[in-house]
Amino acid sequence: MKKNYPLQAEGKHPDRVLEAVKHDIRKYFKRERNRDVPKGVDFWDFDCKVGLSAETAQVVRVSGVIEAVDAAAKTGATSVYVEILSKHGVRVLKAQDDYEEPQQDAQY
Repeated sequence: MKKNYPLQAEGKHPDRVLEAVKHDIRKYFKRERNRDVPKGVDFWDFDCKVGLSAETAQVVRVSGVIEAVDAAAKTGATSVYVEILSKHGVRVLKAQDDYEEPQQDAQY
C-alpha cells in the first residue's frame, strides 16, 4: 500500500480524520496478516515508510507507524504519506549456547 492520506477534510473535525486514517492503516495490517502464508514462510513482515511526501518518507518499524502519523499530524501537515509493503518473514531461532540460566542469590 502506497497512499497519501489527507489530514484535513471539509466539514470534518481534524481529530476524526486522523482517527479514520489510523483505522485504515490498522485494517490494512490486519488484512495482510490474515492472508495465507506460503510454504516455508512463518509470518508476514512489513517494510514501512511514513512522511509528509513520498520523497521525504522515513523508514519506521511496524510498531511506529501510528506514532509517526500522529507526529506528522501534530506538525499541522495537510497530508501524510504512508507506504506499507508486505514481505515474507522467517523466524530465526537463537542457539541454545547463547542462553544462560539466571543465577539466584543464596541470601534468604
